[in-house]
Amino acid sequence: MAVGLGPLPTLHPVAGFELGIASAGIKREGRKDVVVMRCAEGSSVAGVFTLNAFCAAPVILARQRVKGGSRYLLTNTGNANAGTGEPGLLAARQTCAALAQLAGVDEQAILPFSTGVIGEPLPVEKIIAALPAALADLSEQHWAEAATGIMTTDTLPKGASRQFVQDGVTITVTGISKGAGMIRPNMATMLGYIATDAKVAPAVLQDLLSDAANKSFNRITIDGDTSTNDCCMLIATGQANLPEVTETRGPLFAALKQAVFEVCMDVAQAIVRDGEGATKFVTVIVNGGGTHQECLDVGYTVAHSPLIKTALFASDPNWGRILAAVGRAGVDQLDVAKIDVFIGEVCIASHGARAASYTEEQGAAVMAEAEISIRIELGRGTCSETIWTTDLSHEYVRINAEYRS
Repeated sequence: MAVGLGPLPTLHPVAGFELGIASAGIKREGRKDVVVMRCAEGSSVAGVFTLNAFCAAPVILARQRVKGGSRYLLTNTGNANAGTGEPGLLAARQTCAALAQLAGVDEQAILPFSTGVIGEPLPVEKIIAALPAALADLSEQHWAEAATGIMTTDTLPKGASRQFVQDGVTITVTGISKGAGMIRPNMATMLGYIATDAKVAPAVLQDLLSDAANKSFNRITIDGDTSTNDCCMLIATGQANLPEVTETRGPLFAALKQAVFEVCMDVAQAIVRDGEGATKFVTVIVNGGGTHQECLDVGYTVAHSPLIKTALFASDPNWGRILAAVGRAGVDQLDVAKIDVFIGEVCIASHGARAASYTEEQGAAVMAEAEISIRIELGRGTCSETIWTTDLSHEYVRINAEYRS
């Protein structure tokens, strides 16, 4: 049901970053469900990870190892290895150790990632058995295959790519992500991998990723659930013939930041467009807030409201539900008489009440569209925030009711 999400665009290869895909048959025989990514020696690697207290075993290990000269990223789908305690940590270490032995690197250079069903033991033997094939498949050209290999309930692979020229040298930024449900990232997305051939100092790379994730992955929601396995990685291989970026300023950093932000935004919004059972892509804009946080509080209250999301699914312009959500968002001393609400370009509420010009036919016409904006003017200040979300359909319930069957 992906809303406005088509085939993958051209995903430009990144020099010094290779991807290999293999089948371990974790959840289904023949499914390509193991992805190995190899970073050129000397690459910088940055990561952002879920803040869920029940974070998965691979998140614990990857978070510990990310600043230690990472060379390989190992991803499996079909099993989250979350809620598995010490045995889960041991299982993650075993898969990393096996890959390290095959690749001839230290185990600390392997970062593990998992996604899938929570609470089930990781099938270590199946994953280890698939590693030789994944290594043999390594290629800088395999972004599209890897985008498919990391999918779970996604209906389409997600990826984006940008290139720019700096001082006569072409710099590439390419990324992929997966996620369709259990999405309200509290740092990044379900899984995201972005690479560039620029040379970037580790501290600068981490700042760049944290900022980019906050403006993109941390502004999307499908169902308000933060996964146990969320993570997003940014790798700079340093293969482009340009000086190292050591500061968050200058023309090269500015161009790189724009490219990374655009890739992050594309793949983050693709997650929403492919939300489980989604029939609408919804942009919630909150303007005129006294602080950015109160704009986010209002935006997320609207985006998470089951009443609003079901009205969106039904194409029902039940604008009273929007007012009710804004009113319970917890904004201190909210003056409702200053609030205007729009769906699309149609003003549905003005100064806290039904707009005199509004007709039900206008609202119904907007709500019938596949892509809808809800704009809320708070009239309190100059801050603004934008959040992207979906409707809530019968199909979402079916997918999640049958997820383990």
